[in-house]
Formats: sequence, structure tokens, C-alpha cells
Amino acid sequence: MFRFAPLLAVAAAFISVPALAAPAPAILLDASGVAVQGYDPVAFFTKRKPVKGSAAYQIRWKGAKWRFASAQDLAAFKAHPGRYAPQFGGYCAWAVSQRYLAPGDPNFWKIVEGRLYLNANARAKELWEADQADAIRRGHANWPAVLTDNQDSATGR
Repeated sequence: MFRFAPLLAVAAAFISVPALAAPAPAILLDASGVAVQGYDPVAFFTKRKPVKGSAAYQIRWKGAKWRFASAQDLAAFKAHPGRYAPQFGGYCAWAVSQRYLAPGDPNFWKIVEGRLYLNANARAKELWEADQADAIRRGHANWPAVLTDNQDSATGR
């Protein structure tokens, strides 16, 4: 019996070590693999409001499905996806500026210097706007390392 003790100790060490979680995805996706909760990212720029997209106008970009309200918006995104995709992959801009992840909500958005930012809720947007320039700078400094630093959750702390 004592002959197996070292083997059991080694096995126990491997079992007790937690598996490393994969980094959070660079683009926040819903359960169906859709970005921006199915909202049309181009509409924030053209309609100045969140507009639900349609599966009839859909493209796959960077591993995500992106939906649009019209063929025109789909064409605009195809031509310049980086111009329309939300910053920080659609995660909350305030959370990223604070070095953690929370889902961005398309109802709490703002375009700053031609870039779309989403926040998790009204309070996060308020905090982010109160220190907007510095929060944007911190967010970009934290991105994309925050995806790895927060392996346990992409839905907040």
C-alpha cells in the first residue's frame, strides 16, 4: 500500500490544480454567437439610436454574427467594419477602464470621436462620462489584456 502513496500524491496534485480558463472572447457574444445583442452597429451612427438588426442582413466578422436593419447598413459595415464595431468588443467601456469585464448594453451608448462605446447601465455610463477622456485612455491601455486578466467571467465581477 505504501508503494502507491507517491503516485497518489502526484495524482492529487494534478486533480487539485484548477484548469486555466480561456481568455474572454474579444467580442462579446450572446448565446447564439451574435454581437451587440443583435443590434445594428451602423444604426448608432446613421439613426443616432439603437435599432435591432435582422438575421436577413447578417455577416460573420471576427468570429461573431453581426446583424443589421438594412442592406445599406450591412454594406457600410462590410466596407469598414472597424469604423462601426463597438470599442472593447462591446464590453462595458467603464468596466474596461476599471480593468474588469461587464457586458455592454446597447441602450447605454455614446459615440466619441467617431467610435462607438457601450456601457453596462445608466450608472456605468454616468461614471464613464464624468471622466470620459481619461476613462477612454485607461480602457485602451487595459485592452485587450483585460480579456485574459478576467478569465473567470465576462459578465462582471
